[in-house]
Amino acid sequence: MISWWGTAREALRNAAAGPAVTYGLIAVCCAIFVISPVSGLNPVYGLGDRLLVAQAGYFERWGVIPAELTAGSPGALLTPLTALFVHGSWLHLLGNMLFLFVFGAMAEERMGQLEFVLFYIGAGCLALLAFAVVNADSEQTLVGASGAISAVLGAFLFLFPRARVTSLFPFLFFLPLRFPAWAVLIFWFVLQWLAARGAGSGPGVAYLAHLVGFGAGFVYAWGRYGRGTRVNASAATEGESQP
Repeated sequence: MISWWGTAREALRNAAAGPAVTYGLIAVCCAIFVISPVSGLNPVYGLGDRLLVAQAGYFERWGVIPAELTAGSPGALLTPLTALFVHGSWLHLLGNMLFLFVFGAMAEERMGQLEFVLFYIGAGCLALLAFAVVNADSEQTLVGASGAISAVLGAFLFLFPRARVTSLFPFLFFLPLRFPAWAVLIFWFVLQWLAARGAGSGPGVAYLAHLVGFGAGFVYAWGRYGRGTRVNASAATEGESQP
């Protein structure tokens, strides 16, 4: 007869063996968003104009401002890291976390927890820095984990090219259809490329950061694991929202 203590210990062991970093990143991003002025749920920031002022100050403090970062402002040096955990809206947050949930777990399992978290942060910072350099004169803020999550997608494409994902497309009445991961991710990359070409020079959606992150993730996986380490596996459900 197995005691309740043995059962609980086994459950904890199984949880620890899972994608703890992926779930931890999701939890941290969600917690930061909920307590921030952007969510509108924290009464400390008030309502109306007071809330809008708090949101603007929040983005300026923790987001990347390309002009300040490229000028070497001491206060801006850490913003490529802090911006990874700041999101601009509920839709921005939920879209990013969905992609991280779907693709992060398998990438983390392949890389290991420590390597995955270093990869995630490093690639995310690189993507934000690249966007800041290209838009060096801009004073608009850039926030979000999109570059880091795009790197996860790039690594996933190399590591699990034959995995299949279930995608929901609005132009097909949100019918769940299963496609090879390589087809979904290449289609996503092409959309980012086309959007980046038509986005102009000013920041809006940081499509360039998506492209840099995706490329960095793919190149890292190729250089780190080589051609002989790809894995055949199935992935979970993916929505239409983009990081």
